[in-house]
Amino acid sequence: MKAHWLLTTAVAALSALLVFLVACWQPVPPPAATTAAHSMPSPATSPPGGDFSLQGPQGTVALADFRGKVVLIYFGYTSCPDVCPTSLALLAQALSGLDAAEREQVQGIFVSLDPDRDSPAVLAQYAPFFHPAIVGLRGTPTQIATLAGQYGVSYRKQQANAEGQYTVDHSSETYLVNRHGKLSTRLPHASPASEILAAIRQQLAPRDSR
Repeated sequence: MKAHWLLTTAVAALSALLVFLVACWQPVPPPAATTAAHSMPSPATSPPGGDFSLQGPQGTVALADFRGKVVLIYFGYTSCPDVCPTSLALLAQALSGLDAAEREQVQGIFVSLDPDRDSPAVLAQYAPFFHPAIVGLRGTPTQIATLAGQYGVSYRKQQANAEGQYTVDHSSETYLVNRHGKLSTRLPHASPASEILAAIRQQLAPRDSR
């Protein structure tokens, strides 16, 4: 009888403990995993854009040189394996969709985020390869960092491998500047050529027809 009583008491105590745990126990979540990845700085919510002067194939080129034209600016680098060629090819398709009169009023600019490798000679071949209305520009690292801040561009040069090769992670938008030199539109990466063309023509349209 005594053994039976002890067994009954133990079962009752265990049952009470289980009820308590189910009702009251709150598991502590494991600590969040850390990552060694480095995130790029977030671009400004509303970048102001604005004027700049950089080095082109024939000397200094300023945004102000193109007043009266619609300007499309893309930031990248010539060794980019896929993102830059895709964006520039779409921009080139849009430029090719303009008629001759429209094309005279539009200028494309490719700004290098990798001035260490993108010399004027390299840019002189790279940018026009996509379309003759695109000019490649470069500057000092300080000039590029300042200009990137003006337009809300984020980028990060990665560590070079044993062969000295490296990539540059960067945001991928096309910046449309109106005839007055004001940043008007930011076109997302891989925007169809038709959308780029429509955005250009919206800026080319007479003010009273918009």
